[in-house]
Amino acid sequence: MTATDDRATRGFGIEIAIVLALSLGRSATYAVLNLIERLTRPEALSEQTTSMNQAITPDRPWLDLAYQLAQIIFALAPVALVLYLLVFRAGPMVWGMTPRRALGFDLRRPGFDLSRGVLIFAAIGIPGLGFYLAARQLGLNTTIAAANLSDAWWSIPVLVLAAAQNGVLEQVVMIGYLLIRARQLGWAWWQMWLLAAVIRGGYHLYQGFGQGVANFLMALIFGLLYYRWKRIGPLVVAHTLLDIASFVGYALAAPYLDWL
Repeated sequence: MTATDDRATRGFGIEIAIVLALSLGRSATYAVLNLIERLTRPEALSEQTTSMNQAITPDRPWLDLAYQLAQIIFALAPVALVLYLLVFRAGPMVWGMTPRRALGFDLRRPGFDLSRGVLIFAAIGIPGLGFYLAARQLGLNTTIAAANLSDAWWSIPVLVLAAAQNGVLEQVVMIGYLLIRARQLGWAWWQMWLLAAVIRGGYHLYQGFGQGVANFLMALIFGLLYYRWKRIGPLVVAHTLLDIASFVGYALAAPYLDWL
């Protein structure tokens, strides 16, 4: 790295720490604490339930909708911060591109992003469900209740929005941003790739060891695909589809399938 590059990247390490502390690094810390709390309960991990997408004021659906939308919007604040930093505190070129272009979170190649995203979803979705069921049977995971909103007209659309929020937040911050900054700092790309995967696995530990391992492995795959394609778009599509299948699928199927 040249002296010019060194000046351009000054403070990037602190910047990364702040971004993580405001977003998924914080989530990973609380997830580990939550796992410790679960492991110290009298009942086994497999006998516990992790509830996601919960109603806050189920007796007042209009207010609950406002709460749900506010949660989704504010959860995307770290994405806005990262996009701002990559544009206005861009730093050196990455793979011959500006950081914003290297992120690949735009509409330049919609067909590529959608087709590759669907393929990733198809390749990971069914094995992922099998991994979850096996981990639960082995006592390594809680039972995940993925959708617990009230029976309102807006429940399914909100679950879809929540899935999209997860896809955007996790892929833009944990894959695109971190790997771009790692490249600019002179790290070997695989170092930040592994760190991102560990953090991703960490912030899913509140669901149990099984989901922590599964998400660590998925992050490794997603990181490799981003490094190959230099586009975060397909990963956002895939992640969104995976969460839609989990959230909406659970909401529709759970009343009829006891094994979920």
